Amino acid sequence: MWGDIAIAFTIAFMTSFMATPYTIRLAKKLGAVDTPKDQRRINKITMPRLGGLAVILGFIISVVYLLVAMTIERNINLTIDNMYIKLIGFFVGAAIIGITCFYDDVKGAKALVKLFAQIIAAIVVVSCGIRIDRIDVAFIDNFFPDWAYNILTVGWIVGITNALNLIDGLDGLSTGISIISCISLLMIFSLNGSPLISIILITALCGSLVGFLPYNFNPAKTFIGDTGSNFLGYSLAIISILGVAKTYTAIVIVAPLIVLALPLFDTVFAIFRRLKNGKSLKAIIEPDAGHLHHKMLKKGFTQKQAVLILYGLSAIFGVFAIILLDSGIWKALSFALIIIVIIAMGYKEFFKQRLLGDHEENMENMEDKEK
Repeated sequence: MWGDIAIAFTIAFMTSFMATPYTIRLAKKLGAVDTPKDQRRINKITMPRLGGLAVILGFIISVVYLLVAMTIERNINLTIDNMYIKLIGFFVGAAIIGITCFYDDVKGAKALVKLFAQIIAAIVVVSCGIRIDRIDVAFIDNFFPDWAYNILTVGWIVGITNALNLIDGLDGLSTGISIISCISLLMIFSLNGSPLISIILITALCGSLVGFLPYNFNPAKTFIGDTGSNFLGYSLAIISILGVAKTYTAIVIVAPLIVLALPLFDTVFAIFRRLKNGKSLKAIIEPDAGHLHHKMLKKGFTQKQAVLILYGLSAIFGVFAIILLDSGIWKALSFALIIIVIIAMGYKEFFKQRLLGDHEENMENMEDKEK
């Protein structure tokens, strides 16, 4: 298995890393660029935004190669549990979202159009057999009817897809958080004895993102775009379902929620904030500058500082989920308590040093200008 994991990561990484410069050239040729035309946008210069194509390409090449090779070697049987049908549904749904978001990156599309594409893609996936089909928790074991599980799955896919899209506001933010989520889910799948296909998929996704990150981290050379951020959320949502397919116990179900807690919290707060400020359902799909990363920038953090802090928070959530699954609730809670105490003790001094560093940097810049 570990050899296949290494192959999945390496092929995806190399493909994404080598393909990204071509997506930059393509974006400039097609006019798929992000122009800083309002205060909500953080970038100060026009940026190409088709980097997601390289991530998708790396993922597809890696997965297809391994599925073919492993089938020939008889290390995997895609006919079991109709896995080949599920994979077809996954790729068809990805194509629906990818085409819609590619059009949005190049020409621009309304939010409702993208939401409709996400829902259709999720319905295709559920129709092909990928769904949360039971919850083995006390008093609610298979309590819900089939149609409720279908709605729950569609909601999960659409919700995670939008969560990754909404948090894509700083250089490397959605890419890095997705990498951390992939690593956390890979460890959870390994502990859980998850199907091999889910491990291959999450590893390939991680490799593609690692290959893209050097071009996307601050100062970015390209953005992942709606094509990429929607694909990330969509893929993470579906792979997490495939990864818990053998066991639907409460802890296993909660683990992916904890891993993706940061973008999920940001999305939930965004919904309530927009409802409160806009006072209508239409306001939910209207973009604003109230996301977590926007608030951190307003506090005085630089882009790089804000991204690294959010990486750290995402990693903490991931580690908490791994400890919860491997060692139980009490060790996970004690770990969380220690982290909270450490942050509480060090936050004021960290904030003071950051302000001091910014002041010294500004003084040096002023001296350079005087010279």
